[in-house]
Amino acid sequence: MTRTAVVICPGRGTYNKPELGYLHRHHGARMQMFRAFDAIRAEAGQEAVTALDGAERYTVGKYSRGDVASPLIYAAALGDAQALAEDIEVVAVTGNSMGWYIALAAAGALSPENGFRVVNTMGTLMQERLIGGQLVYPFTGEDWSDDPARKAALLADVARIDAMPGHDLALSIDLGGMLVLAGNEAGLSAFEAAQPVAQERFPMRLANHAAFHTRLQAPVAAEGRQRLGAYLFTQPTHPVIDGRGKIWWPGATDTGALWDYTLGHQVTEPYDFTRAVQTAAREFAPDLFIVTGPGATLGGAVAQSLVLANWRGMGDKAAFQARQAEAPLLVAMGRDDQRGLVCAG
Repeated sequence: MTRTAVVICPGRGTYNKPELGYLHRHHGARMQMFRAFDAIRAEAGQEAVTALDGAERYTVGKYSRGDVASPLIYAAALGDAQALAEDIEVVAVTGNSMGWYIALAAAGALSPENGFRVVNTMGTLMQERLIGGQLVYPFTGEDWSDDPARKAALLADVARIDAMPGHDLALSIDLGGMLVLAGNEAGLSAFEAAQPVAQERFPMRLANHAAFHTRLQAPVAAEGRQRLGAYLFTQPTHPVIDGRGKIWWPGATDTGALWDYTLGHQVTEPYDFTRAVQTAAREFAPDLFIVTGPGATLGGAVAQSLVLANWRGMGDKAAFQARQAEAPLLVAMGRDDQRGLVCAG
């Protein structure tokens, strides 16, 4: 019996110490594709993806860099998207932040090699410029119940800080029950000083992350458009949902507009991952939401996004957990205990 699924691709911060060796452990049969990625890296004088993945030691300073993390995450996630069991019918694809580039490749709008070129180029540009930074802060409680008033108050404080001279701060990603904020050091520090510690670890800075999805990235977007032509983009073979909740349909996509969004709005404006997931749920009503590896941290944001939409009557964390225990709705391929539920091998 066929199972329908929305495939969700992760962004930065998902290839960590436990993921070292992910390509070799799970995708030995895809080494030819990875070697093609290595060749693209070699053209730029960069270390091979297979060598990075096969290293004996992981260090945060090296592996959290955009020009290292991005290509590794892309290779791992695309490999996972290609490894799904034959009984799974992919009805749509989406992703979080950098995961949008991976989603384009998983949905056929970019070839594996051209998707890698986009990811590697943008990850390298982000690292070279490293404009601003990011932090994460929750607006829901630990039970995931929606709190629109709290969210509005936090965003109002962001606007207050952004209006201060010398301060830049804006919403970067709407991430389930979390707000990812981005700005310059003055803006980020002001927010940290203004808000109490939540859940014993927030606000949490993200290492080696620039001010993604804000106006501060305009120079990166401009350089990306110069280096990456619209000719790289083709008609998707699966519907793909962007960071506004817009669906790009097979056979009906303006590939020039897709290029313009990917290297324009997507880089410099907020990314609404919550809306992308909710659009996937409402428009496609899949049997499964499959989060590709590496890592499994994005699963929480997917679950929170569904809870915030009260999808299938799930209004809080307990309701989601009860539904998940009854029959898994969300599968993270980066988890060994869940991978076998959807993986061909």
